[in-house]
Amino acid sequence: MSPMLLVTGATGFLGATLVRHLTAAGEPVRILRRSTSRLDLLADAAHTVEHAVGDVTDRASVEAALEGVEAVYHAAAYVGFGGAKDAEQLHRVNVRGTAHVADAARAAGVRRLVHVSSIAALGRSEANAGPNGKPIDETATWMPSKLNTAYAESKYLAELEVQRAIAEGLDAVLVNPAVIFGPGRPGENTMQIVEQVRNRKLPAVPSGGTCVVDVEDVADGMRRAMADGASGERYILGGDNLSWRALIDTLAAALGVAPPKRTLPPRLALAAATLMEAGAAVTRRPSSITRESVRMASRTFRYSNAKARADLGCTFRPFADTAARIASVVIGPGS
Repeated sequence: MSPMLLVTGATGFLGATLVRHLTAAGEPVRILRRSTSRLDLLADAAHTVEHAVGDVTDRASVEAALEGVEAVYHAAAYVGFGGAKDAEQLHRVNVRGTAHVADAARAAGVRRLVHVSSIAALGRSEANAGPNGKPIDETATWMPSKLNTAYAESKYLAELEVQRAIAEGLDAVLVNPAVIFGPGRPGENTMQIVEQVRNRKLPAVPSGGTCVVDVEDVADGMRRAMADGASGERYILGGDNLSWRALIDTLAAALGVAPPKRTLPPRLALAAATLMEAGAAVTRRPSSITRESVRMASRTFRYSNAKARADLGCTFRPFADTAARIASVVIGPGS
């Protein structure tokens, strides 16, 4: 029988995709999940995996989940972009939670940990912005910048926790996914963008660009990193580098709707975000648009997947294929 694998964040968009890959390959899997976690994304895999109830912010539950485990995929994370509460939760889950997983894995003597980071953790600055700028790769050095979101900083600090554990004897590999797309829960992750395009509720398109990747390709890359990655190394898991205009137009074409005509100028976007944040402060509800997210979306950042292709044998499908797959789920095949 194959050795037991532990997956954190297993009930989320990426984690559930990974679990389905692992169970389809006949791998024994244990998932660490909260008692309130929804299991719908796991589909049939929810009934074939072992369930350890706990949370990465609770070191004792992480240690209990690691009993008898040979290797760990750490995909649990919190994504947030505004407010003091978000900043606190980002640090609690992404930084301290990662430290708990890395330290407990080292203490348990696991063979290897694959840590899911983000391209955001590589850092963004004016120096590497622009459609003709040099693609960012794994050698990038973090630099303080207004273009780095609170989420980005938390993922960077999480990487430092993993690197510290590696220095203390843990065998770990880091993967840095681009912006992940694929069929998922309504109203969550990048499905929010898909729904805004489908319902023609997106008034304008940001002026910048980014790197995108299919969730299936990220799950495949994580398994390849577990098998063939070098300890301590990063691997960018990214597909097409696209402007937001090209990305939104591709989604709209797949969904059979007209794309937004307007491109939002950065200054106007920043002014709108400032007003929305002020309103959110009054209503005490999170703003759907923040100044830091606008700064990021108004710039173009490109990323290189050459290392993942060469060292891990990763392949990445065109975004048009991902958009067609999303549309087949959202509006049905042949619609």
